[in-house]
Amino acid sequence: MRELRRDPVIGQWVIISEERADRPVTAPVEQQADTGGFCPFCEENESSTPGEVYALRDDGSPPNGPGWRLRVVPNKFPALASEGELIVSCEGMYDRMSGIGFHEVLIETPRHDLALADLSSGRIADLFRAVRLRFCEFKKDKRIKCAQFFKNHGYTAGASIEHSHSQIIAMPQVSKLLKEELNGANEYFKRENRCVYCDMIDNETSAKVRVVAETERFIALAPYASRFAYETLLLPKKHNHRFEDAGDGTIDALSVILKELLKKINSILSHPTYNLILHTFSFEHSADDGYYHWHVEFLPMVNRVAGFEWGSGLFINPVPPEEAAKRLREA
Repeated sequence: MRELRRDPVIGQWVIISEERADRPVTAPVEQQADTGGFCPFCEENESSTPGEVYALRDDGSPPNGPGWRLRVVPNKFPALASEGELIVSCEGMYDRMSGIGFHEVLIETPRHDLALADLSSGRIADLFRAVRLRFCEFKKDKRIKCAQFFKNHGYTAGASIEHSHSQIIAMPQVSKLLKEELNGANEYFKRENRCVYCDMIDNETSAKVRVVAETERFIALAPYASRFAYETLLLPKKHNHRFEDAGDGTIDALSVILKELLKKINSILSHPTYNLILHTFSFEHSADDGYYHWHVEFLPMVNRVAGFEWGSGLFINPVPPEEAAKRLREA
């Protein structure tokens, strides 16, 4: 069974997906039993995944075989399924819809021993170009309202398989968090006639106390109200609300500053687990609605989320963002 159910109090949609319980999970090394070292994402194990929908390959190498440097495949245990009609219904006071969508895995390297931080900025750019391409494909499907690209690095960050990979889930409903971001950015734009993220860039560039790194096209900064220690935002300096509209030069610049951030984080925190999340405009909004500003969020798993955070929605951050930015700048 796959379906989305809406919480009647706060309006948040939840994906119910029984099939996800069957996916393989690779525990940390110290907790693993002897599995014989098999990994479905390694080169020469291509038959262990669904057929690729996109790949970067050596000339002459056949699809779904060795000779690739990046593969995009449907998730074998998807949270949402692409087949079927989008049906919205209710059960008494409760709203639900069929679990229609796309769930894809981006395998970033054929080598099991390499992490994203080990790849060149050019290889990281290949990853984000693949994300752009897939987003453009999802937009063609009128059932899909938004897509979420994310990377879970490490078991405690949610990765079920050790081999370096990231994912995209394209959904028939805009998530509650994205709605809150869009509404907040729109309210700021109506009030100030400016983009809140552009103002953030201007403010932080002037103050310089929360800037982690800066290039001609991008800025990496510790948010003023950081929820987590060493939380970092990567923002393009040129205003653009849709990631899928980003040009190759922008993607190259994003990859360079992300590579620099990963090196700094690994130096200070000794290769932590982390989540990497792309925030971009929903597909259902008009192209004229330019109040939003796409960005990438980097969240190292340093402080734990516990009962207070879950109960209140407030986060306790033990490292002030000014101090985190200073340490990262000097790394």
